Amino acid sequence: MYTKPYLLALCLLVIPVAVGQAAEQGKSYADHLKKHFDAEESAPRFDDPARDAWQLPDRVIAALNLKRGQAVADIGAGTGYFTVRLAKSKASPKVYASDIEPSMVTYLRERAAKESLDNVIVIQASPDGPNLPQPVDLILIVNTYHHIGDRETYFRGLTTSIKPGGQVAIIDFKPDSPVGPPKEFRFPPEQFQSEMGKAGYKLTTRHHFLPRQEFFIFEVASRPSP
Repeated sequence: MYTKPYLLALCLLVIPVAVGQAAEQGKSYADHLKKHFDAEESAPRFDDPARDAWQLPDRVIAALNLKRGQAVADIGAGTGYFTVRLAKSKASPKVYASDIEPSMVTYLRERAAKESLDNVIVIQASPDGPNLPQPVDLILIVNTYHHIGDRETYFRGLTTSIKPGGQVAIIDFKPDSPVGPPKEFRFPPEQFQSEMGKAGYKLTTRHHFLPRQEFFIFEVASRPSP
């Protein structure tokens, strides 16, 4: 049986370790949120044709049920994997490609010009939002949700950029995916629904056909008071 002095010593040893682990996790989270991606280095990976086998972009775009004349925002557009496909889709929507990385913004502008995608407008995002110039019918966020820090504030502010009846589609990695961010940045389905609910959204559709990712579609349930 341990004596009280031993227990006290054990507690004093464990507490700093626990605090250190919490601090390290906080640092890890902050570092992940601030992780920078160089467009030229990322393009071969982001746009690897092998990605199509599990990202299933055509099925994703079909599930979004876009109509001609609509406007879409691709937030965290990266090198344009979905931006280009959205712009070239049958609905040919106006696509706002928004990213926080300046190198991605430059890359996207050059890519849109090279591929003559006149319906693509590239935007420099900020940490607080995508800086969309007008409300859109659909916001698509692929593999970016886990990079957003204060998600409740971010998505509550995003409601002003969504037209009445508009939707937010979120695709992000499952906890058991063989690829993706570190495990602590992969969330269970309940977390997406809980966080989006707190931000003023309701889940309308959940698709299950993506093998490595969750796929949710939300609508605004309540908008901030003017």
